[in-house]
Amino acid sequence: MTDPQSPQPPADRVGVRILKVPEDRAGQRLDNFLLGQLKGAPRSLIYKLVRSGQVRVNGGRAKAERKLEGGEEVRIPPVRVNEEGDKAAPPSAFMARLEAAIVFEDARLLALNKPSGVASHGGSGISFGAIETLRALRPNQTLELVHRLDRDTSGLLIVAKKRSALTEMQALMREDDRVQGRGITKRYLTLLVGRMPDGVMTVDAPLHIGLRQGGERHVQVNAIGKPSLSHFKLLERRGGHSYCEVRIETGRTHQIRVHAQHLGHAVAGDDKYGEAEVNKRLRDQLGLKRLFLHAASLEFALDAGKAPYVLNAPLAPELAEALGRLGR
Repeated sequence: MTDPQSPQPPADRVGVRILKVPEDRAGQRLDNFLLGQLKGAPRSLIYKLVRSGQVRVNGGRAKAERKLEGGEEVRIPPVRVNEEGDKAAPPSAFMARLEAAIVFEDARLLALNKPSGVASHGGSGISFGAIETLRALRPNQTLELVHRLDRDTSGLLIVAKKRSALTEMQALMREDDRVQGRGITKRYLTLLVGRMPDGVMTVDAPLHIGLRQGGERHVQVNAIGKPSLSHFKLLERRGGHSYCEVRIETGRTHQIRVHAQHLGHAVAGDDKYGEAEVNKRLRDQLGLKRLFLHAASLEFALDAGKAPYVLNAPLAPELAEALGRLGR
C-alpha cells in the first residue's frame, strides 16, 4: 500500500496505486483527493476515471463528490500525465482579476468576492473556475473550496487554506449545527421584481431538483423535496421593484431564486425562473445583463466559537449601477 506522502513515480509513468487516506484528509472530496495525487491531470480526466469505475474506494465504485474517511483505500489506475503539456495555466488577465477580488485572508481562510460569470470550479466545458485559478496563483498552498456559488451569482466564496479549517467550516454548514446555533449566517442582496410588502417574509418550502428535457437541472417547490428556509427582508423599493436582503438557513441549489419565484417576485435578471419579458425590459432600461443576486456577508466562528469572523463583499459594480438607475 502506498503512503500519499511518500515520493511518487515520475508524472508520466504512474502505475496502479492503492492509497490509504490520511486522517488529516478525512472529509475531502474524492475528486479533490485525486487532483492532489495526479498532479497536472485535468479535472475532466479525473471525472472520467471516476465515472468509468477505474477509481475505487475500498474496492467499490464511488462518486466524485464522495467525502473520504481516514483509513479508506483509494485505487488509482495507471495514468499518463504530463504536467507541462496537459495542464495550461489560466489566462494571466483572469488570474489578475481574481487576485484583485480577494477581500479577506488569514492563516486559515481566503475570501473571494467572486464575479458573476465565474464558476466556483472547472468542469462541464469550463477549463478554469475560481478554485483552479486560485491554486495557480498559490501553487505552494493547499486550497479547498468550503462551499459553492452559482456561476451567475456574485459575492463571497470561501476557500480553506488548512485541512482543519475546511473540516470545521463543513461541520458548521451542517443543519444540525445550525439548529444548535453554531452555524453560518448567510446574507444575500437581491432585487426582486414587483413590490414586496414591508417587513420580513419567510418562505418555508421544500425544494426538489428535477431534470427537464435535454437534461437541464430545474428546481421547484415540491413536498418530496428537502426542507428549505429563507427570510426576505425589504430594504427599499426602487422603481416599482424591491431591493431586499435575504437570510438563508439552508443552502439548497437555487434556493433564493426558487423561493423568490414562489413568492411571486422573481429575482431580476433570472433567465431560468423569471419572466423573459420583464428581464428584457430591465436589460433595456437599466443595462442589467445578469442575475441580480449577490452573496454579501457571512458570519461564523471557528475554534468552538473562540474565533469569530464577519466577512463582507461589496455589491458588484454593475448591480450598484443598475440599482442607481432605478431611482426611488
